[in-house]
Amino acid sequence: MGVAAGPIRVVVAKPGLDGHDRGAKVIARALRDAGMEVIYTGLHQTPEQIVDTAIQEDADAIGLSILSGAHNTLFAAVIDLLRERDAADILVFGGGIIPEADIAPLKEKGVAEIFTPGATTQSIVDWVRANVRQPAASGG
Repeated sequence: MGVAAGPIRVVVAKPGLDGHDRGAKVIARALRDAGMEVIYTGLHQTPEQIVDTAIQEDADAIGLSILSGAHNTLFAAVIDLLRERDAADILVFGGGIIPEADIAPLKEKGVAEIFTPGATTQSIVDWVRANVRQPAASGG
């Protein structure tokens, strides 16, 4: 893929049975207000629906909001599907109620960053700007 032009495109998604989406909507609005294009998928999305949306929308990143406790399963499913569909260049980050002990294993699986309660919208916007669409180091 070449270097994308235009604003950063982020899919914000609520996977699984979690029914609380206020935080996801706050993050979606903050990213939008920072000049990014945001596609909010709504509640109760399957990993397949999230990955399909990200690919169809030519997203640069997927932001998952998970409060249900199923973060290990849901993040892994999204990462695996992106790899299976040759879309591993789509960066995955997320947040919610995620125990500190689960953060390192999630990052080892391929989640780029985890934001826990108390993270500011500005810190998330800054992280997305700094980490999405960064060219990989070329080996020559």
